[in-house]
Amino acid sequence: MLDAVLTFLSNGVTHAGWLTMLIYTLVVTQLTIFTVTIYYHRCQTHRGVDLHPVVQHFFRFWGWLTTGMVTKEWVAVHRKHHAKVETAEDPHSPQIYGIKKVFWDGVSLYRDASEVKEDLEKYGRGTPDDWIERKLYTGHPYWGPALMLIVDLALFGVIGAALWAVQMIWIPFWAAGFVNGIGHWWGYRNFESADTATNLIPWGFWIGGEELHNNHHAFPSSAKFALRKWEFDIGWAVICALRAVGLAKVLRVAPTLDIRPNVHLPDAETLKAVLTHRFQAMTDYYRGVIVPTLREEAAHAGDNLKSMPRRLRRALADGGRWLDKDGSAKLQALLAKRPTLRTVCDFRARLAALMEQRGAEQTLKGLQQWVTEAEQSGIRSLQEFAARLKGYSLAGA
Repeated sequence: MLDAVLTFLSNGVTHAGWLTMLIYTLVVTQLTIFTVTIYYHRCQTHRGVDLHPVVQHFFRFWGWLTTGMVTKEWVAVHRKHHAKVETAEDPHSPQIYGIKKVFWDGVSLYRDASEVKEDLEKYGRGTPDDWIERKLYTGHPYWGPALMLIVDLALFGVIGAALWAVQMIWIPFWAAGFVNGIGHWWGYRNFESADTATNLIPWGFWIGGEELHNNHHAFPSSAKFALRKWEFDIGWAVICALRAVGLAKVLRVAPTLDIRPNVHLPDAETLKAVLTHRFQAMTDYYRGVIVPTLREEAAHAGDNLKSMPRRLRRALADGGRWLDKDGSAKLQALLAKRPTLRTVCDFRARLAALMEQRGAEQTLKGLQQWVTEAEQSGIRSLQEFAARLKGYSLAGA
């Protein structure tokens, strides 16, 4: 009898080897990642996809079992992050709290934000509020992880406690720490969005496609995060598989930008496309106008473009929004020495201001005037950009 008990404690009911336990851990952690990215994030928070009730409840149960997170809390914290991004009210911005705090202790920032009742009511609307949500998932959030521990111990014996620990730290590390931290600190940017969000890598396999964080911030309601031909979003692949068998309905994806030829002045269609693709427009402006101007003026002055600090070069893409006082002074000193660069930066600032302006008629008039002045500037790269911008349209519109 004692031998049987010791054997059970050592091996559980499965007597699984290391390879089996590794595969099990990868499967259950990836299921948790899919719960977060597909259910909490794309379905509940941004309404980019509608899942069949059976699928929704599976994800609700699995999230409760493996994280103890409450849907309303997760949704509220993330919606507030988008609404207040990179400000003092952002629940987890590295710009505010520092990268070390967000990366290593992002879970405490999430916990603090989830306890603000006013925010839960304001940002958590539309989340499940049925009997099982109130009485079990929200009422007893820690019962889920406790049950998961019992299951892991039963399956694998005492080693199951270690596997359970990996499951419990998976989301706090990869979501609360890695995506919220590194995803606003390091990586590449397809879009000059009004924040510091980056794409960590172009192939979103490991954390459900959340690696494509800059793409998501550019088009938050899109169910698909991969927006370039070379990018891959495994979360979107799962959504497509669910859609193929009638278990998911895609509600929104990022619209495609088209360019119409022979447009004399921006029209209502142009304005709609510019506002929809405002971050694409600012990216095009940086790459097509500011960078060539910077190169030309550097060459004319006999400078090497790489001799300019990378921080200043990046500041030209966002108008110096994230520079401190010393950095802003250095940027202004640079622009004072390069009049053409200052001119194109002034045009960039005016265009950005137009996109924040209210009133379609007034904004359209401002855009038409901007294009006219850009075409008359005598700066070739600016003229070419203006010609492209006035032809903006939404594909299929």
